[in-house]
Amino acid sequence: MSVRVRRRGCLAAMVLTLAGMSLAPVARSQVAPTASESAAYRGVHLAAARGDVPGLQRLLAAGADVNTRDHYGRTPLHVATFARQHASLRALAKGGADLSALEKDRYDAVTIAAVADDEDTLSVLLSLGASARQITSRYDGTALIAAAHLGHDGVVRQLILAGAPIDHVNNLHWTAVIESIVLGNGGARHQETLRVLIQAGADLRSPDRHGRTPLQLAQQRGFSTMEHMLTRAGAR
Repeated sequence: MSVRVRRRGCLAAMVLTLAGMSLAPVARSQVAPTASESAAYRGVHLAAARGDVPGLQRLLAAGADVNTRDHYGRTPLHVATFARQHASLRALAKGGADLSALEKDRYDAVTIAAVADDEDTLSVLLSLGASARQITSRYDGTALIAAAHLGHDGVVRQLILAGAPIDHVNNLHWTAVIESIVLGNGGARHQETLRVLIQAGADLRSPDRHGRTPLQLAQQRGFSTMEHMLTRAGAR
C-alpha cells in the first residue's frame, strides 16, 4: 500500500471520528496494477496497458477474450483506464468490452477515472456508453459520491451531466453532499463540489444515520463557507 493511500485512509478515519461515526469501513482507493503486475501482463491486458491498438485488434480478431481478468479481477478496460490509454479504451469498446465490469473491490472504469480526477479519461468512457449510474464499491456507492468525497469538482460536473444519481445514499448512509462535507477538507475544491451539487438540485436535508443534516455536519466541522452556502440554498 502506498504512503498516499495510507494517509488517505488515516484522514478518512480521523474524519469519521470527528463526525461521530464508527471506524468500521473506511473508503479505500482503487488498486492500480503494480509495476510487477504490469510487467507480467500478456495478451489483451498487455496491449491495453501499452495502447497497442493494432495488437488489440489482432488479438480480438483471433478470438481473445476482451473481458479476460487478472488476479484482481481487472479487465483490460480497467487496466487501460488506470493507464489513461484512450485509444485502447475505444478499441476495447469496439471489440465488445463490458463497460460496466467490476473488479475485485466492485469498482468500474468510471469510478476509477473519477477517483483519479481524470476528466479526460472519464469523458472518453462516458462517450463510449459507460454509465454514471452504476452502484459500485463495498459501500454501495457511486462514482459521484467518490468524486464528491475527494473534491473532484470537474468530475462531479461531468457525472451529473451524464445522469449520475445525485441523491443516492450509500450503506454508510451518506450522499454525495454529505461526503463532500464529512470526508472533505472544507477547501476550495470541496466548496466548489458542494456548489455544483446545490446547483444541480441535490437534496440538502437528507440526514446521516445519526439524524444530522448536511448543514449540521458543516457546522460541526467548522466549515463556515459551506455552512453559508447551505443556508443560502435553504438547508436546515
